[in-house]
Amino acid sequence: MFENKVLMITGGTGSFGNAVLRRFLHTEIGEVRIFSRDEKKQEDMRTELKNKKVRFFLGDVRDYANIRDAMKGVDYVFHAAALKQVPSCEFYPVEALRTNVIGTENVLQAAIEAGVNRVVFLSTDKAVYPINAMGLSKAMAEKVVMAKSRDAGDTIFCITRYGNVMGSRGSVIPLFMHQIKSGLPITVTDPKMTRFLMSLEDSVELVVHAYQYSKPGDIFVQKAPAATMADLAVALKELFGANNPVKVIGTRHGEKLFETLIAREEIIRASQSERYFQIPADNRDLNYDKFFVEGEVELSRAEDYTSHNTERLTVAGLKERLASLDFVRAELSR
Repeated sequence: MFENKVLMITGGTGSFGNAVLRRFLHTEIGEVRIFSRDEKKQEDMRTELKNKKVRFFLGDVRDYANIRDAMKGVDYVFHAAALKQVPSCEFYPVEALRTNVIGTENVLQAAIEAGVNRVVFLSTDKAVYPINAMGLSKAMAEKVVMAKSRDAGDTIFCITRYGNVMGSRGSVIPLFMHQIKSGLPITVTDPKMTRFLMSLEDSVELVVHAYQYSKPGDIFVQKAPAATMADLAVALKELFGANNPVKVIGTRHGEKLFETLIAREEIIRASQSERYFQIPADNRDLNYDKFFVEGEVELSRAEDYTSHNTERLTVAGLKERLASLDFVRAELSR
């Protein structure tokens, strides 16, 4: 389906955008457009790749004319551009609103105008029962995607939602490895805290799956195991043969004890395969009678899909999974 097609990746200089780019360069894709506002990272990628299939567009999703012009002739869009750091969004919530919500609206409207085939929006577990500005802005962006999908003509919008992606920017694993190799204490916020453990490669395959099987407004979630922070620290110490002390520093502002990828209100509508959940759009209209006279019997029995109730990896299982990651193997060989 990608032969000779044009793919645009917004936020394509980030870790996830980079991974998507490299995955699609192995297909018969005709062209990949990297749209971002970081000229230094674009130059670094341009120098490293030297690939004629890749074109770079400097711009900001906040500027509608900017994204509209860059999207002409595009067949597929992966929308990853966002403000993702929880503390930054807490201090500057309006900036999160402008990039994560209004920027998403701009991307979707430009896609409709350009006749794009499909748009996949990158979301996060923080959008489910959000407690911080980053999660709130992503939750609103999801609502924008679903609302626009109802009247987008031939353009299909869908969502991929992720928990902790190992090795991505902000992941705790590179931090723990740096602390181990520097002889520093490993700083754990809460030993009982759990996080999903998804590889970048597996997460990118979810994007491909979404392009192939999405219907308007669908949300896709990858099934993944999880681990406690205590076990993760032990697994990395054993892998590196280290004896660094573990320092418990307490939960940070805006941080959850566990990740929730699917709310119980969503899981009762979801279908699932061996690897993925697919949640269809809620297509209720503005007939408010339905909200008062038609309840959901199954909802009372449903349970959220979280890093507390998914498969829990042991220390041995964690070591095996960590040792399979390229960036971990690279550090082990140094």
